[in-house]
Amino acid sequence: MGAIQHAGRVGGGEQVHDSARNGIDNSTVHRDAFQAGLMTVNQYAAPAVAVAEVQWPVVVGRIPAKASAFQPRSELRQAIDEAREQHGTVVLSQVLAGGGGVGKTQLAAHYAREALDAGAELVLWVDAAEPATVTDVYARAALAVRAPGVTGRAEDAERDAERFLGWLATTGRSWLIVLDNTTEDTPDGLWPATGRDGCGRVIATTRHRGAASTGSDRALVDISTYSPGESAAYLRERMERAGCGRFLDERAGELAEELGHLPLALAHAAAYMINTRRSSGRYLELFRDRSRSLDAVLPARSGADGYRGPVAAALLLSVDAAQKEEPVGLALPALRLAALLDPAGHPEALWEMQPVLDHLGEEVDAESAAEALAVLHNYNLITLGEAPNREVTLHALTARAALDTAAEEERPYLAAADGLVELWPEEDHTDRELAAVLRANAEILGEHAGDRLWEPSDGPHPLPFRAGSSLHDAGLHVIGIQHWDRVAATTQRILGPEHEDALTARVNLAFSYWQAGQTGEAIAIEESVLADRERILGSDHPDTLTTRNNLAASYQDAGRNNEAITLKEGVLADRERLFGTDHPDTLNTRHNLAVSYHDAGRTGEAITLLEQVLASRERILGTDHPDTLSTRNNLATSYQDAGRNNNAITLLEQVLAARDHILGTDHPNTLTARNNLATSYSMAGRTHAAIALLEQTRDDTHRVLGTDHPLTLAARHNLAVSYQDANRTDDAVTLLELALAGRERVLGTDHPDTLTTRNNLAASYSMAGHHDRAVTLLESVLADRERVLGADHPNTLLTRVNLARCCQRAGRRADTIRLLRQALAEYDRVLGSRHPDTVELRTVVLALASGRVPTSVKRQQGSGRKGKRR
Repeated sequence: MGAIQHAGRVGGGEQVHDSARNGIDNSTVHRDAFQAGLMTVNQYAAPAVAVAEVQWPVVVGRIPAKASAFQPRSELRQAIDEAREQHGTVVLSQVLAGGGGVGKTQLAAHYAREALDAGAELVLWVDAAEPATVTDVYARAALAVRAPGVTGRAEDAERDAERFLGWLATTGRSWLIVLDNTTEDTPDGLWPATGRDGCGRVIATTRHRGAASTGSDRALVDISTYSPGESAAYLRERMERAGCGRFLDERAGELAEELGHLPLALAHAAAYMINTRRSSGRYLELFRDRSRSLDAVLPARSGADGYRGPVAAALLLSVDAAQKEEPVGLALPALRLAALLDPAGHPEALWEMQPVLDHLGEEVDAESAAEALAVLHNYNLITLGEAPNREVTLHALTARAALDTAAEEERPYLAAADGLVELWPEEDHTDRELAAVLRANAEILGEHAGDRLWEPSDGPHPLPFRAGSSLHDAGLHVIGIQHWDRVAATTQRILGPEHEDALTARVNLAFSYWQAGQTGEAIAIEESVLADRERILGSDHPDTLTTRNNLAASYQDAGRNNEAITLKEGVLADRERLFGTDHPDTLNTRHNLAVSYHDAGRTGEAITLLEQVLASRERILGTDHPDTLSTRNNLATSYQDAGRNNNAITLLEQVLAARDHILGTDHPNTLTARNNLATSYSMAGRTHAAIALLEQTRDDTHRVLGTDHPLTLAARHNLAVSYQDANRTDDAVTLLELALAGRERVLGTDHPDTLTTRNNLAASYSMAGHHDRAVTLLESVLADRERVLGADHPNTLLTRVNLARCCQRAGRRADTIRLLRQALAEYDRVLGSRHPDTVELRTVVLALASGRVPTSVKRQQGSGRKGKRR
């Protein structure tokens, strides 16, 4: 086969010469090698058409050079090939659609080189952004292939282009046409028709994925970013070829993730690292500096694999065209709002919220907003998908580019924040997936906004407080601590430490610590806030009383029950004096005081108070009010500890039925009630009923709240205890080990619930005959409870008793006697000689004297009984 003929520009008259660089390197056609380089491009006068002989193959246009670390992207190419093969010869064109910098042109160039290697007789490459350019190149191609009737004259360019398209439709020669960078304005008449016997193929690239890119037998293929593996391979090959492989450190993968695996960004980043001799870790820190623009951290440089010009401009190239689409002028303000949110997605329903519509324009409605999103989608500036609550996504670098090019006053922080708050469900449990997505978007928006959400004239924006409350509801204690710590620091810095919102933020931080089991930290903050509120607001202010009530709850959980009782009795007296005996806060305090009486072993007094509160709440709030049901729940627990199991079960069955009817079977309070009823069944010896209920609760909490929610972990833990009661020791051990791993991961190793699970796992080890293992585990639990809860905490005392019993089972009589006598002395001192646990332990010690030590290890179940922190 002869040399490749390269078509020149169509013109008339004399032959002229021009130099152009061809981008094909070392390709093979029909085993004849050719080398791309500088070559002569000829223009022919009309008379030459009849006599010149075409030498195949013919290449028209300049195929871009292969990237230095080109990634073949096999999975993506398979999708492109399947788009061609799916419809046989009916679908001629594959349209590669994607945003700026995803590598569409490099993929198309790969297909062009591959076609030449496979023996294609004509390969044409044209920048199709301007229809006139396409016409001109087609006319040159008509001359190159000697299409019938071609004249080669400039004034006949359009006619020659038509003759070329006619030749493509009838020729038996194989051909590939690449239309790079087509737009919605590319005329249908410039798209080649189906070739004879399927010998021809069209590959087009575009940023537009609307109807214009999918009609007339065109198959649209979305081109996305590199996979993590492709990003890693690109960086490794690119840096090693430059002799800079040593600059790829352990953070290279993190850098690729930060760049969103965008080929454009990776190319610029690699060039930057090569030119500045920076490691990937150092460059990552530079890139994350939000004070620098995108173009500053991804500067236009030589050596960026053919990518030229500012990155922001490349990513936003189609914004001007999108702005001109109907509804005119909405695309850019919509993009700037979307850029403030989570690139991984936000709900499309956000664009129905009034604050968002107001940002887009005074008379913009939800339908117009939806049309604006569709325009952005069609121009590959955002993506509209089907993922629930994350229907609107965009690339993180597109978002950054959009913000970089927006003046500060054009960034709609408050509109986005108002929209998120308006969309937030009143109760998270009704749509926990939506709440989770809204939390993620609130966090991203907060990072962009900085202090701007705290500076409105009418006070701080409610979004950070709503997001923090959602973290509480979701049981995300550790993240909640981090969130409220930031909020507390920000409010104190901007508003001052004595501002109402600053104090509220500190209260919520304490609550997060309390939820996480870090009671000491909670107490320190609450004592500080109480002092501030007493000084600023006075001792009788409702907020001061609330803080005192919450501090009492923390004292109680820390085992400081006498202090908790003293504080609660004072709060109760103050609330009765200030608000009356039937005020909700007064009833709440009386309810909480009863809980403390219960924990102090004063069960009769607890029952008396709870019966009073229950009667008042039923009269004032109604029998099915949530607070009434909570009181009924706690009264049942006190009945249970008083040995009135039947009364307890009756009350808990009422609570479960009411919550199931009012709140629904999936409400967290309903699930808690089911857990508590199962506990009562277990304590009443109805083990099989308890197991059935707990298995249902475990499955439902997992489905509704997720694997790691504290209530899910509690259900798993309590089910294991019931398995042990049913002598299913192996099942109990397996489930407790799972529960322990979950609680250590979610709550931390020192959380009281984690320590309870370790206590119960030791009990199951003992029941399974692993006495030494049980003793070792209980010794560690005892040490941790003494350190975390204190030596006098009821759970610490319980652990010492359990350790004594395990030592007895392990044949360690001396240790058993020492531990039990020590425990009895502490029970007498801390709980009092008449406390039920003290009486029970004294019985055990007396049995020891006669050689009859009970060998059961006491387990703990989560009852869900808590005083309300208000």
